[in-house]
Amino acid sequence: MTEVKELLLSRIRDVADYPEPGVMFKDITPLLADPAAFTALTDALAEIAGNTGATKIVGLEARGFILGAPVAVRAGIGFIPVRKAGKLPGATLSQAYDLEYGSAEIEVHAEDLTAGDRVLVIDDVLATGGTAEASIQLIRRAGADVAGLAVLMELGFLGGRARLEPALSGAPLESLLTV
Repeated sequence: MTEVKELLLSRIRDVADYPEPGVMFKDITPLLADPAAFTALTDALAEIAGNTGATKIVGLEARGFILGAPVAVRAGIGFIPVRKAGKLPGATLSQAYDLEYGSAEIEVHAEDLTAGDRVLVIDDVLATGGTAEASIQLIRRAGADVAGLAVLMELGFLGGRARLEPALSGAPLESLLTV
């Protein structure tokens, strides 16, 4: 796994002062452009899906879609997009949550998750944990079980893990990289 972590880290580009001064943005587009690195990432996340007994993958808008869909294909399980409010047609379940400045809302199709589903949430970065926490609440409201949360990168200094551990109720939180 050390080789995989080194490969992934080598393909993540730091962009200073983006999106505002003082922020060091972690750009994963070079990783996505490298088929060997993207395959290694997909394989590592698919292994987590197998280890958790997940029957479905939830990908969080928008980069969670990019990572979660190939993981679901590799793991041979379904993929469910969790979108920003107003982006899905038909009946949806929604969950509001607070952001640092304001609030937001996410949605899932009401029929996509059911009792008996074991759902692994996948996203690119765990920062403060607000969106992930809302997705966990949404999954449970749909009647499904949370198998865990897996991310490419955890920004440990923002405290998302501490926020999410109570919400996960013992389900694993796996981050391939921590910065």
